[in-house]
Amino acid sequence: MLKSAQASATLPVAVGNILRSRGSRLRAGLSGALVLAIACVMLSPVSAGAFNFSFIGSLHTVTEVGSTVPANGDKNPYGIVTVPMSVGSLVRGDLLISNFNDEANLQGTGTTLVQVSPGGSESLFAQINPATLPGPCPGGVGLTTALTVLPDGYVVVGSLPSENGQAATAQAGCLIVLNPSGHVVQTIAGGPINGPWDMTAVSFGPFTELFVTNVLNGTVAGGETTTYGGTVVRVGLIAGWGHPPVVTSERVIATGFPEATNPEAFVLGPTGDAVSAFGTLYVADAMGSRISAVPFALLRQSPISGGGITVSTGGHLNNPLGMTLAPNGDILTANGADGNIVETTPFGFQFPPANTGAGAGGLFGLTLDAQGRGIYFVDDSNNSLGLLH
Repeated sequence: MLKSAQASATLPVAVGNILRSRGSRLRAGLSGALVLAIACVMLSPVSAGAFNFSFIGSLHTVTEVGSTVPANGDKNPYGIVTVPMSVGSLVRGDLLISNFNDEANLQGTGTTLVQVSPGGSESLFAQINPATLPGPCPGGVGLTTALTVLPDGYVVVGSLPSENGQAATAQAGCLIVLNPSGHVVQTIAGGPINGPWDMTAVSFGPFTELFVTNVLNGTVAGGETTTYGGTVVRVGLIAGWGHPPVVTSERVIATGFPEATNPEAFVLGPTGDAVSAFGTLYVADAMGSRISAVPFALLRQSPISGGGITVSTGGHLNNPLGMTLAPNGDILTANGADGNIVETTPFGFQFPPANTGAGAGGLFGLTLDAQGRGIYFVDDSNNSLGLLH
């Protein structure tokens, strides 16, 4: 315990120096209040003892909650997020899920978001018509794992569309913003947004930072040959409180992740991500079976190269896709190659995985339940929502 106390005592000095040295270079739109909030989160004391037990070690039961297939037949659930509040059509504690494939099972053509209750009741939140989008979205609509709900109930979902279900026709896509009633109000496209594959968000009052993994930087041209153009883009937003959010900045904060098209997964590259209490962004490097770290993700002004710093690689990690953080601060990832959920500490130690029964190609997105006691996951093998508890 003395060692933990000493480590916590030195952290404020280090963070203070970082904030002072970077203060003059903070991007426009990042207010003093936001910087203070970030500092408070980064300075929260965390005992090393928090990493000495396994969260998933106490979860032994897998329950199929319900179907994720809406009336139009969309398949292949990818993104999932626990709804944090009841507003508009959103119900607190329900699961919002994005579908990547259409009824014919063509990848990159799914247009629906469904809401599933913990009891398994499903309702359609949105069906997005590419022809009526209010802004640009190169290629149209194919909803990805990139999915989040902002503090005011607006929803942001990624689109990486394909013309015919083949990665060879994939285009850059966009981020699509919907209001709490499921109506599309805005798109965020162009610039560094190029194949938004997954996303996490951190909010402080009206300010939100999106961290978007992108997988189409040279991927289509390279085909199944590995390229190293995968990126993470930080997108700054200010809530409109009844109006669409305003984009304040877009900055690439990490580069060099391996990526390639894949006949089964459509594309492989940097996928799930999550931000720790200390401001480190963790990224699931699917091709490298690796968890990467991007330090000072909330503040950094230049990208880290080489796909970030390796936290853990190999072992139980087997094509990690979706990611979320456990209540103890550990990193939870969904293996695309074997259907296991893996828990990794921030120091790189891996606990024995939990087998969901989804098998190879089954898992993608995952999220904690509203109480933080179980893990919801989408199962592509049977188009369903599952719960590990």
